[in-house]
Amino acid sequence: MLRLLKLSGESLTPEYQIGDFVFISKIPYFFTSPAQGDVIAFRQPGYGLLLKRIQEVLPDDKLNVIGSHPESIDSREFGPISQKNVIGKVIWHIHKR
Repeated sequence: MLRLLKLSGESLTPEYQIGDFVFISKIPYFFTSPAQGDVIAFRQPGYGLLLKRIQEVLPDDKLNVIGSHPESIDSREFGPISQKNVIGKVIWHIHKR
């Protein structure tokens, strides 16, 4: 229900940096649906585990996700993701020192 991940990519820089840690949990989505602006971890076939921000919630339970880095691979590349691929929402961000 709670996972700790160490970031290894730059898709959400400058807010999230390589070496930062995030706690993710699926518990928030037991009470509310994913929403625009949420930062989520999910598995994307061909890309593995990714961390992105929800740009848009589509009516068919799909999510458009986006990174803030100009070269981020996100829904612009692979299209909307299924909510079933969401591992959890970032509930705590620990900046590297």
